[in-house]
Amino acid sequence: MEKPCSVTTSELLEKWGCDLETLHKLGLKFLKDKEGKAFHLGYDQKCKLLAFAQQVSHGPFNPDLHGNVGVLDVIGKDRKIAWQKLGDMSRETAMLSFVETLNSACPLFHACVEAHKKEIEMKAEKVKSDLEFQMREQERLKIEAEEEAKKEAQMKEQEEKRKQIKEALNLQTYDQFKTYAEQQYPENPDQQAILIRQLQEQHYIQYMQQIYQQQILSQNFTKAEDSEFSQELPLDVEAAALNALASIQNIPLEPDNFSEASANDEEEFVADIVAASMWTRKDIREFKDSVYKEGKDSIIKVGHGETVTVRVPTHEDGACLFWEFATDNYDIGFGLFFEWTKSPTEQVSVHISDSEDEDDEDDENVLEDDVEQGGNNSSHSALIESNRPPISIVIPVYRRDCQEEVYAGSHTYPGQGVYLLKFDNSYSLWRSKTLYYRVYYTR
Repeated sequence: MEKPCSVTTSELLEKWGCDLETLHKLGLKFLKDKEGKAFHLGYDQKCKLLAFAQQVSHGPFNPDLHGNVGVLDVIGKDRKIAWQKLGDMSRETAMLSFVETLNSACPLFHACVEAHKKEIEMKAEKVKSDLEFQMREQERLKIEAEEEAKKEAQMKEQEEKRKQIKEALNLQTYDQFKTYAEQQYPENPDQQAILIRQLQEQHYIQYMQQIYQQQILSQNFTKAEDSEFSQELPLDVEAAALNALASIQNIPLEPDNFSEASANDEEEFVADIVAASMWTRKDIREFKDSVYKEGKDSIIKVGHGETVTVRVPTHEDGACLFWEFATDNYDIGFGLFFEWTKSPTEQVSVHISDSEDEDDEDDENVLEDDVEQGGNNSSHSALIESNRPPISIVIPVYRRDCQEEVYAGSHTYPGQGVYLLKFDNSYSLWRSKTLYYRVYYTR
């Protein structure tokens, strides 16, 4: 009887790096695939390996079950004898002996086992990598879903704010726009309704642009005040617009109250003014023709370096001022101011001054804005002067492309006083501008 293999299972596992069953199966496959190609075994080695394989598969040799071998079957007889020599060898010992014998006969078997180990490790690594990728993908999808839900909630909130802003603005301007539309399209309700909607939409866009600019200025001011502040300030324009609408108060001034305030030089007077409404129209040719037909009093040549101020006193029968203007070929600066003074007449007057006159007025602390910069962006600021009536900015002076379309607007009377419509050409060194304008009041 052949001696059992002296190599223990633990030693073999330490040497080969895989369990005994796997090692034995790899050996059988290697023997079947590579014998006669990658290596060659002797006759006795083949018989021994087959005997070990039989011992593993069927246990010890049993003459009653495994003894039927033909008389002329020499190879079968030799294999039977080799199997018989193993006696009662255990299955584990037979597998160990098979592996050791095969490894001794062909050293390439060890390399085959190492390749198998690498393949298993790569598969395990791939499974681990796939699992990590799936976890990261699930986390990413979760974060994206949360961000999408947050974004939808913010959009819904912003849409609700926009709706509130539009409703508030429309409530303030509906009567003004309705009056204007009735004048433009008399006895045509459908066209009036279309024009009112267009004006309301333009007013909303311009109002939001104004609020946005104020937010930007506020952000820059905060950063300048705090040099250590590095985080970007959020620009919640809709929220700022709602706050501005809530804070606006239209305070009508009684003549008696105004006279009393004017008489007392030591008493300061500041009134909040509602924002003006502005919009544009494309019918510039028709507008110029209609102004021309009405008379040349509303057509002014603004020379280079000059500023034209149209003074429009508030009317006792009016509640709102409307204006329209356009130019030929070139733009012009436009701004609207309100002078808190009681005018002795209700007649509209035109005053022309050149750039030197404007500088003199600046030296006397008269409120004037830089046509290129827009001056003070707050529509509610006011200047109280010791020797002159206080003046409030309604619309800062900006250059307007009124040579391309008609600029129009309206403003609710803040009280009794005089509107100053400034048409500024002081920035132009050579070009004069032809101005077409129209002003009127409504109830």
